Amino acid sequence: MDTLFIFFQHLVPQHLLSRLTGWLAELEHPAALKNWVIGRFIKHFDVDMSEARETDHRRYANFNAFFTRPLREGARPIAEADVVCPADGAVSQLGDIVGGRIFQAKGQDYSCVELLGGDPEWAERFAGGKFATIYLSPRDYHRVHMPVAGRLLGTTYIPGDLYSVNTVTAQNVDRLFARNERLVCYFDTAAGPMALILVGAMVVAGIETVWGGQVAPPPSAPTRLDYQRLPDAVELAKGEEMGRFKLGSTVILLFPEGGVEWDERYLAGAPTRLGEALARRPNATTAIS
Repeated sequence: MDTLFIFFQHLVPQHLLSRLTGWLAELEHPAALKNWVIGRFIKHFDVDMSEARETDHRRYANFNAFFTRPLREGARPIAEADVVCPADGAVSQLGDIVGGRIFQAKGQDYSCVELLGGDPEWAERFAGGKFATIYLSPRDYHRVHMPVAGRLLGTTYIPGDLYSVNTVTAQNVDRLFARNERLVCYFDTAAGPMALILVGAMVVAGIETVWGGQVAPPPSAPTRLDYQRLPDAVELAKGEEMGRFKLGSTVILLFPEGGVEWDERYLAGAPTRLGEALARRPNATTAIS
């Protein structure tokens, strides 16, 4: 069955299907159909609407508005820890960056350079450092927040495939996270340089940031886009929203050697909750210019 699923992933027109899903998710009429689809989604995935600022699913203008719904005030208190969870979800993997490579699943890994779009200078900053991969399921809150306060240094949009992201694809698709469409955001933090990567997937209709709006898919042809040294300084506090997914996917964090130590309770498969303690900072790292 897994083999058939992977074959299907290679066969389907990934981008066409995802863009079509995005178009449908923006439709507001007929309202009865929109409300029925959202209601079925809530029931099927057991979505907890009591945490949402708006609990009545019929009040959402379209499916994307429901999917990116904000939480009510106080639903996710931010811990005093040095580094907190950036999103609701589950740990796919976390650990050390060894030999410039990041662990994906048993028998699968990928290079940090490739993940960052072929940038060896940035990859070198994370040599011997730490990574955490967090998967957001359909039932989760799909806004992503800052794990630590930071100043935005630049972003890189990297076009790519749109394989589904789940246990089966992680185990069977080579270099999954370094192949899928993604947005890399670089920050200067008290733990040193940090990369926060938003990874797209099949039927993920878009990736947005609070400072730039929708980044993926880009309005023009899907080519690599680098935004380094943004003209207006963007500084975000720990726990502040930095972006969101219009449907699914995955957040990857990278820190330099000596930057953080992960909380021991987080192993592969462990649930994450926005704002809860994720790591401590054993040593301060000099800020980079």
